[in-house]
Amino acid sequence: MTQDICVIVPTIREYECVRAYVENARAHGFDVSRLYFLLVTEDFCETAAMRSMLDEEGVAGAVYDGSRRSEWYEEQGIEEYEHVVPAASHAETSFGLLYMWANPQFEYGVFIDDDTLPHDGTDFFGTHVQNLGFEGELRSVASDEQWVNVLYQAADDHGLYPRGYPYSAMDETVETDTVGIEQGEVVASQGLWTNVPDLDAVRILMDGDLEGQAQTRTTAADFGEDFVAARGNYLTVCSMNLAFRREVIPAFYQLPMDDNEWDVGRFDDIWSGVFLKRACDVLGKRIYNGDPLCEHNKAARSTFDDLHNEVAGLELNEHVWRLVDDAGAGADDYTAVYRAMADALLDADAQAYRNGEFFHFVGEHMHDWLDALAALERVPAAADD
Repeated sequence: MTQDICVIVPTIREYECVRAYVENARAHGFDVSRLYFLLVTEDFCETAAMRSMLDEEGVAGAVYDGSRRSEWYEEQGIEEYEHVVPAASHAETSFGLLYMWANPQFEYGVFIDDDTLPHDGTDFFGTHVQNLGFEGELRSVASDEQWVNVLYQAADDHGLYPRGYPYSAMDETVETDTVGIEQGEVVASQGLWTNVPDLDAVRILMDGDLEGQAQTRTTAADFGEDFVAARGNYLTVCSMNLAFRREVIPAFYQLPMDDNEWDVGRFDDIWSGVFLKRACDVLGKRIYNGDPLCEHNKAARSTFDDLHNEVAGLELNEHVWRLVDDAGAGADDYTAVYRAMADALLDADAQAYRNGEFFHFVGEHMHDWLDALAALERVPAAADD
């Protein structure tokens, strides 16, 4: 079977989570020969042990630390675009997207965070692939604030809003409907999470937790029917448990965070989800949400450290979706929509927001992202053995 699924795992310490995902695949009869594990790590990490783990598990894959990534950029002739993937940042998942683009046998990508585990009773990879091929009727969720809380089903009990959900969109009125989904319409599958919810630092502090987790935890009972966000509605897209079709990569750049002069961080996957949802609405595509759930075992750390990393971007997060809400109307591909959104950020009045120059920084990097993909298309690469 061709390796058509690239599993991208950003990791510096808990890389052995890969074993649990491989075990889950085998336990549910999923063909592991389809999987290629790409571990994105750092020079100071246990790269040899990571490679040994892949060999021991009998799965294909490669380990890319910072030095090896630099070599890869040179081999592809795109070293001038190395800056699009920030160093020592969760947004290094964008390297996995570049790697997929250079290797066209990968039809699907899967993001997995190293502090997660699959649920024993769920076929993790099989469910994601099934979601991406879904056709039929599915619940559609909308709100009067144009935002859907992916935790809405038990929100009356736990009151949680996920990381990246705008504070100005809280206390929304939720409406549900049923929509018909055609084959190929679903381009991303967001699996949700039990145990530690994905919250921002302000909400974690409000929940009375100083260790970066949350006192309130989620269980499988908090999630009901799978759903999509209605057209014209945004949602938070967390990359800890996410599958997607290759076609979305031009509009799915994990935004450059952390390594910038404004110290904006922690919104790489959130903003990429906003832009992907806008592209989906323009192009008639969908993001599927719900199963497969994963267990999120976020390690204890200072909530105030997370707050420090988030605070520079909190105001910008309230406005970024409005800046792109009408961008790319009438476009007929992901590249055109994404270019329009980049231009919208470049046109933003930086003086209107604290750290508003960051919008221009992101817009410039979005254009560079598209240029990097175009450069890779000229010289396709072979995947590592």
